Amino acid sequence: MQTETQKKRNELYRKLRKLRYYQHALGILNFDFETIAPKNAKPDQGATMSFFANEAFKLQNSRRMKELIVYLHEHREELDPLDRRLSDLLYDSYEKQKNVTPADDLRWSNIYNKAYMDWENAKRAADFSLFSDSLAAVIEAGREQVALRENKLPDLYDNFLNDYERGVLSDELDRFFDELKDGLRSLIARIRASKHKIRTDFLSRKVPIPKQQAFSDYLLRLNGYDFDRGAITTTEHPFTSDIAENDARVTTHYHEDMVLSNMYSVIHEGGHAIFMQNEPAEDYAHFINDEISNGMHESVSRFYENVIGRSEEYIHLIYPKFHELFAEELGDVSERELYEAVNLVEPSLIRTEADEVTYGLHIVIRYEMEKKICSGELPVEAIPDAWSALYDEYLGVRPRNDAEGVLQDVHWTGGFGYFPSYALGNAYNAMYLQKIEREMDFRGAIREGRFSEIKEWMRKNVFAEANRLSPKEWLLALCGRPLTAKDFLAYLERKYTDIYRL
Repeated sequence: MQTETQKKRNELYRKLRKLRYYQHALGILNFDFETIAPKNAKPDQGATMSFFANEAFKLQNSRRMKELIVYLHEHREELDPLDRRLSDLLYDSYEKQKNVTPADDLRWSNIYNKAYMDWENAKRAADFSLFSDSLAAVIEAGREQVALRENKLPDLYDNFLNDYERGVLSDELDRFFDELKDGLRSLIARIRASKHKIRTDFLSRKVPIPKQQAFSDYLLRLNGYDFDRGAITTTEHPFTSDIAENDARVTTHYHEDMVLSNMYSVIHEGGHAIFMQNEPAEDYAHFINDEISNGMHESVSRFYENVIGRSEEYIHLIYPKFHELFAEELGDVSERELYEAVNLVEPSLIRTEADEVTYGLHIVIRYEMEKKICSGELPVEAIPDAWSALYDEYLGVRPRNDAEGVLQDVHWTGGFGYFPSYALGNAYNAMYLQKIEREMDFRGAIREGRFSEIKEWMRKNVFAEANRLSPKEWLLALCGRPLTAKDFLAYLERKYTDIYRL
């Protein structure tokens, strides 16, 4: 005979299944919106997405759903461990949203959808003024949301950070980024003083997009992406969409004269998708899937992109296919020249195209700006100039226009707090790199293409508990140590000392 708690848990599950249907449909609509939807169709499609998102909000925040969430949280000790995790997550969300009305939610959803469309138009025109009003609206929407929370933190920006990386706040990130910034700037100075020159003349040669598409499919399959549970298409700003348990889709952006751009975009987004395709089935059954923090996710995508994808062993593995597909355009490029070129260190304007070493400074810039925007110290109209000044100070480059400056990233159309995840991801994976190298022939597996072994290690060690633990708990369980930038800086030091003959 079922207890009262079991009955309420089962009732909650029925409601969560219905909510999952809405989320599945919204995932498909959003994927279409950001990939193939015609420009003039987007306003109507955005309105449709806002409508269904609002219906999902009403279901999630109905009186009965709230009663079930509160009851189960009060009786959480009667639940099994995965249901206790679900109860904690739902109660945290309830505390954030209990004072939000459906009208509030619909208004904010429309603000974000309009911001995305305005950002697209502004980027095409390289004109920040076309996006500034929407950005101001996004900032105000964030303030309104935090003000309504029962469980808000004193600092506005900490609330946003906590939404993406629970428990990792600005006081800790200040220390982390200071250590990272100092270490990166020192290493960059030594690299720039190196007399070793890397061949780059072939990097801007035109490669037909159909050939790049064939290479994309090859790379995804090689790394372990399951095409029976996913697909790849194009978009303005590449992303990965976790639409459903058996539907993790990858996007990229092809440039004829930037073949490496697509190559590493695909490896990066494929890393996200491999994480999504290997979440435990039990997590889906208990509705705790997709609770992986952004830093955890970025640790995996950047592990595949950089630690694996830019390694000497990986270039050795893929070089025959690279030479076969691009013989006409890049047939004179040797394996060593390709390896050094994919690891070229050169301060640049575009974050997604940045090398491993300078990339962290792109994140430092965004972190410092986000803090000032959220504190009110940096008004919207001053953002482009502040952006250019920081790029000049930290990287020695200055944007020629807004498209290659402040408009290059899509993330601010949905609010603030995401960007630190990229740097945290680098730190996390540098820490668990030491573990995988101790426990298996990691470099040999890459060189010989034994990615099923790597994926199995990742499944057991990195993926298994990611939905079930906070970032700090997960990192301690995985590595036995708290967050540090030291491992990442040491990894870069070893690798680039060899490449640049330091």
